[in-house]
Amino acid sequence: MEAQAQAPPEGYRRNAGICLINSSNKIFFASRLGRLEIWEMPQVPYWLTYNFLPEARERLKVHWGTDYKGQAQKWFLFKFTGKEKEINLLGDGTEKPEFGKWSWISPEQVLELVEDSRKPVYEEVLGFFSPHLKEQL
Repeated sequence: MEAQAQAPPEGYRRNAGICLINSSNKIFFASRLGRLEIWEMPQVPYWLTYNFLPEARERLKVHWGTDYKGQAQKWFLFKFTGKEKEINLLGDGTEKPEFGKWSWISPEQVLELVEDSRKPVYEEVLGFFSPHLKEQL
């Protein structure tokens, strides 16, 4: 994993990540549609990178016609102040939904559930945001 202030490393897909917390400082975590075993935070001060697993890289070649090594992400921390009934994973129907289920979970649970290739990035993100996850924002 590599951190950079400017452009991401060559060969990595640019991406943004969101660590969304509620009033109890639990983290929003959602499962991918079609792959419910994969849970993640929605995808921030510097670039974090991770490499795609070989099978994911092959799928991207087929679907997108690209050969990205992985993703370079910038992560942001946001606090959800709405009502849970306002969370809509399906959107308005103009875009294909990305997530199927969601839950508020602890940072420890995030690290237990995240797929192995993303774990180092999530450890760094949660470490960076840890002062805010302990206090009331």
